[in-house]
Amino acid sequence: MGLINQQERFIILTTNTLENNPLLHFSGLPKFEEVKAEHVSPAIEYLINDARETIEKLVNSKDEVSWDNFVAKLEDMEENMGRAWSQVGHMNGVVNSPELREAYNDNLSKLTDLYADLGQDERLYAKYRELRASKKFDALSISQKKIIENELRDFRLGGAELPTEQKARYKAIQEELSKLSAKFEENVLDNTNDYALYIEDSATLTGIPEDVLQAAAEAAKADNKAGWKFTLHFPSYLPVLQYGDNRELRATLYRAYATRASEFSKPEWDNTPLISQILKLKLEAANLLGFANYAELSVATKMAESAKQVNDFLYDLAEKAKPYALRDKEELEEYAAKLGIHDMQAWDVAYASEKLREEKYAFSDLEVKQYFPESKVLAGLFKVVETIFGVHVNQSQASVWHESASFYDIKDHAGNLIGQFYLDLYARNNKRGGAWMDEAITRRKVDGKLTTPVAFLTCNFSAPVGGKPALFTHDEVNTMFHEFGHGLHHMLTQVDDYGVSGIKGVEWDAVELPSQFMENFCWEWEVLRNMTAHVDTGEQLPRALFDKMVAAKNFQAGMQTMRQIEFSLFDIRLHGEFDPNGCATSLDLIESIRDEVAVVRPPKWNRFPNNFTHIFSGGYAAGYYSYKWAEVLSADAYSMFEEDGVLSAETGKRYWQEILAKGGSRPALESFTAFRGREPNIDALLRHNGMN
Repeated sequence: MGLINQQERFIILTTNTLENNPLLHFSGLPKFEEVKAEHVSPAIEYLINDARETIEKLVNSKDEVSWDNFVAKLEDMEENMGRAWSQVGHMNGVVNSPELREAYNDNLSKLTDLYADLGQDERLYAKYRELRASKKFDALSISQKKIIENELRDFRLGGAELPTEQKARYKAIQEELSKLSAKFEENVLDNTNDYALYIEDSATLTGIPEDVLQAAAEAAKADNKAGWKFTLHFPSYLPVLQYGDNRELRATLYRAYATRASEFSKPEWDNTPLISQILKLKLEAANLLGFANYAELSVATKMAESAKQVNDFLYDLAEKAKPYALRDKEELEEYAAKLGIHDMQAWDVAYASEKLREEKYAFSDLEVKQYFPESKVLAGLFKVVETIFGVHVNQSQASVWHESASFYDIKDHAGNLIGQFYLDLYARNNKRGGAWMDEAITRRKVDGKLTTPVAFLTCNFSAPVGGKPALFTHDEVNTMFHEFGHGLHHMLTQVDDYGVSGIKGVEWDAVELPSQFMENFCWEWEVLRNMTAHVDTGEQLPRALFDKMVAAKNFQAGMQTMRQIEFSLFDIRLHGEFDPNGCATSLDLIESIRDEVAVVRPPKWNRFPNNFTHIFSGGYAAGYYSYKWAEVLSADAYSMFEEDGVLSAETGKRYWQEILAKGGSRPALESFTAFRGREPNIDALLRHNGMN
């Protein structure tokens, strides 16, 4: 056997390492059990180098530009990058570790650099313009044309038309924003994970549900502590605020939660300076592109025509909802006084509200929760989907990142695989809070072969304790249906081109339509009765209890609507009015907005902006209004099911074909109008919220 030189040895070692890198496995499902932090950098660096080589080949090609020899090649590159990075991002969110976090942040900056370069590449931009102007464009499919139009828009918004010096600055801004946004979320997660309140006096814990106490006792025992451990994770935090009789305990936890990542926490977790830096950079980026502010830049890719239209929409909705909210507040304050709470504070609201609802409607969330064990909820959810869309959902097998995660197939009646999804339901340390859907694999057809779309569905519910199954509140059931709606949007697409398949290319203020649409089924008797079984007796949810739930459906709907409007106005106005040379802060702005719309006022030391991850580390900057905007669409879409039959397979087929199947291949308004037969109106939303 001959000798090999050092360079050849390096090439062989590198090749073997890449061949065995699970993040570069694209022929099937992800190999989560094999993925380690050490795999991230080699995989991403390889994909980035491959991407840059691909770009150079494409822009230097002398062939006449076409879909197959240009756009399809870019989509190949984008798909591989997306599949690898989605695994890294997902694991960073659900099994966070110092090593994984470091690898994620290191490579996030490299990817940001790559995409900033691509977004400004005049050579690529010229190729897209050439294809758009050619006769070949007319022969392309609707989805292919939409991808090209989107790309041309995104090149303009990515700085491709800027002078060289401004391009460099725009790119530097994007790179810095990605770092700041990741750090913002890390600070909230670290503060949330760090907090622990140990209680040894059982008298302090009266009113708190037994399953919550059992979980708290197990958590304390795991820390070798006596008594009970409470954290700021929602399954631990919320029941104390909602049921805990001890006002001091509620106030203690509320303050810890409301001041996360602020000057009241550890200095290294304080997001205050990050907020200012993020806003300055976003404003500068918007100005470079010719926009007056970041709100106008954000709205440029959404259904809304302008930031003014968004503001008008929110203030109009506030005008309609505020009388109901004031009525809700007056009723709650009067009831709180009967409980001995004469100066109702933020930490009293959930407690007094739950007591009032129990008295007014003769049931509690805790009572309802006993009827929603996990297995029945999932079966009920799947039954709805199977009935209205004519598909089958079955548990399957796949490599997962945590023992409590599971995997499912969606097939048509002929047994053909349509989509697949991972389910990770329980809260735990080192897992980001909240609930979300994300893309694992996106549907695409290449050379006649179809890639099956795969989704991540993630929640933060209470895990099973004491040998009993996990039990969900009705709000959590709503959350489950909500995230599954996002998943259906991704999995039931029938678009074969990557850039507008599923939720890709869908305007951000329309992306919540399918998710909020699904929530409506949680209020239908013919749905709920078949997805309930009392954890102890197996008894189905009694009709009388369901009727009480429906009667209470719009309990405090006015207050809840105004709270969402408060957040939405803060977001759109913050990004529209921020002045880097002014003395007003984000806290000043939210206080002034509360002067206008708030009916329940949090204390001055509340630091909500510091943990508003949706807009500072998520994709909702100048877009949080999307929840209310899309709720108009979803309520109006669901009203067609109310007219035709809640579980109408015919209407379900039409909804699938006109909204879910089309993905981002056409404007969301066109998809809605094709389904509903007209443009949306607000009447159904007001009716659903008892405000008509």
